[in-house]
Amino acid sequence: MDETPSAQDEISEERSPARRRARGRNPRGQGERLRDEILSATLRLLNDLGDDEALSLRAVAREVGIAATSVYIHFEDRDALVYAALERCHRDLVRDLDQAETGAADPAARLRARLLFLGSWVGRHSGLYKVLHESTLNQRTHLAFKEDLTDRTTAAVQRCMDAGLAPADDAAAVSLDLRAAVHGAVSMRVNEPDLPWPPLEDQIDRFLTKLVGVRLPGGS
Repeated sequence: MDETPSAQDEISEERSPARRRARGRNPRGQGERLRDEILSATLRLLNDLGDDEALSLRAVAREVGIAATSVYIHFEDRDALVYAALERCHRDLVRDLDQAETGAADPAARLRARLLFLGSWVGRHSGLYKVLHESTLNQRTHLAFKEDLTDRTTAAVQRCMDAGLAPADDAAAVSLDLRAAVHGAVSMRVNEPDLPWPPLEDQIDRFLTKLVGVRLPGGS
């Protein structure tokens, strides 16, 4: 997507040469390092803004301490930059979700741990969550990397069924119902934080019991 600079962007750009000079140039062969810094800055700004269309490439450049033209060397436009940043964010989230399962006693406990970690992650990264799942970028661009998390959740549900911890069923359909419920619960907390929400842990346990059919410790 093309980006037209605003007057405020131009003024800010003129006021920031000292910051750009202070950063200095990356040594030869460290272009990938600069790309990573741009992605990290983008993720910080997206989390603050909660809206990809409010992101300015000039704001990203200022955050890193470089000229805006340096961003264009690595990314064609704002959508390409946001896509790459979200892809990295999603990859890291999938890794952390997998790690959250460590130590869980059985497939049902591992699935529960994944969902609880997702809820805590959204609480810390509500802006990124909104861009990942609620932004217009989802209509303009197919965020193919999100399919990985979908597949992993379906596999986790299937493992519960294979272990006899949930009734045999269409794991993909059950996973879709479960993801819809969990995303609805966390999204409403992000968008309506002042409502008298029950503990997310209690809701997730009800989703697992009613939608997946697992029997959790202490459940009826």
